[in-house]
Amino acid sequence: MKDALFGGINAAVLTAMTPDFTPDLDRMAKHAKWLLANGCNGLGIMGTTGEANSFGLHERKQILEGLIARGVPAGVMMPGTGCASLADTVELTIHAREQGCRGVLLLPPFYYKGPSDDGLFAYFDEVAKRVGGGIALYLYHFPQQSAVPFSLSLIGRLLDAHPGVFKGVKDSSGDYANMKAMIDAFASRGFEVYSGSDEFVQKILAEGGAGCITAASNCNSHWGGIVYAKRTGPEADAAQAMLTATRRAATAVPLIPGLREIIARSTGDDGWRVIRPPHLPLSKEDGDKAWATWQATGALPLPGMPALKQAAE
Repeated sequence: MKDALFGGINAAVLTAMTPDFTPDLDRMAKHAKWLLANGCNGLGIMGTTGEANSFGLHERKQILEGLIARGVPAGVMMPGTGCASLADTVELTIHAREQGCRGVLLLPPFYYKGPSDDGLFAYFDEVAKRVGGGIALYLYHFPQQSAVPFSLSLIGRLLDAHPGVFKGVKDSSGDYANMKAMIDAFASRGFEVYSGSDEFVQKILAEGGAGCITAASNCNSHWGGIVYAKRTGPEADAAQAMLTATRRAATAVPLIPGLREIIARSTGDDGWRVIRPPHLPLSKEDGDKAWATWQATGALPLPGMPALKQAAE
């Protein structure tokens, strides 16, 4: 898709933490800069991979402000601002706009299960009205985690009610038919569809999608950048094969601590293993499994490794 605000490869960025579980903004900012130098066009911060719902509102604001203060451009970041509370969603979204972000990613109100489309429309309609424009709103379709899916009819109603405001969707369902249905229904209206899985990057770009926002991009963004630049041909096909292989390797163990383990072993920086409860670091057995599975893909050493190793120092 041409002219997509976040078109390309976007990493769902891990949130670095100190041993007392406070955000480690220096480590995170250096990792973010490494990602931008190694295949990423943008950064999804404070999403599922970033453990957003393990942080309070003041911490989420602190993380965004801290990254900007450390030289990560606000314009490349898409913070997750969707909360169970309408007021919290609005507050975080306005804050992101004030910091200079161009878009935010909105989970549905996820605590109450089985809301009707009418209820969800009322919620997002109110978010849009209270925010008052000036920032693009992206929907986060991840029914396995939120248990609240976005139907095509709901998306259509939001586009009709707020033209140009609801700008796109991240689809982490793993259901490519659903992504394709969103493209077919709404791409002609400028609606940007992003895959949440690396396996579909080449395919979604070919069929009119905007790119991806993925967890594994924390480690495999180099090959994502090749796919986005080349689109077709032997080099793009080989890079897509690497994206698929590394995604499957990353999901051979619990994804978030698994990615932390891969980065920790790649860089020699044990600090990347710190993760907020209820998540836990991998056991020694699972850590060895994650590392062996990742090594088997041929993705090591990671391109740009000196920059990542420097980021850990």
